[in-house]
Amino acid sequence: MLRTHIEQYGTASDGRLFRASQGGRVRSPEYTDMWREARKKALSSEEVETPLASVPFSLRYAGVSLWIKAGVAPVEVARRAGHSVAVLWKFYAKTLRGQEQKSNQLMEDALDDTDLGQSGSHFGR
Repeated sequence: MLRTHIEQYGTASDGRLFRASQGGRVRSPEYTDMWREARKKALSSEEVETPLASVPFSLRYAGVSLWIKAGVAPVEVARRAGHSVAVLWKFYAKTLRGQEQKSNQLMEDALDDTDLGQSGSHFGR
C-alpha cells in the first residue's frame, strides 16, 4: 500500500511522505486531527475507545518492537529506526521481557550447530 501511495502521490522535495495541501510541513494540530479521523476509519468503534494507535508514535514503537522480537539484529534495527543501539535498548529493551524460552532455544541451537563441532569448539560443552 505504501509503495502504491508513493507511486501515485510521490513525496515532498525533502523526501517526507506526508505534506500539507500547499506542499509544506503538516503542522502538529492538523496532523493530530487527521490521525484522529484516520483511526475512526481504520478501527472498530470499540477499538477507537482504547489506546490502540492513539498517537502516530504508537506505530513506530510497534514496528521497532516487532523487528526486535522477530530476531532482527539490533544493529540493523537501530539503523532502520534511525538511532544508536544504545538508544534502541534504552527505549525498547522491555519488549524482550518474557523471551527467555526463545533465547534459550537460540543458544541451544547455536551450541548444537554442526559447524561449531567441526571447528573443535563446543564452548566448554
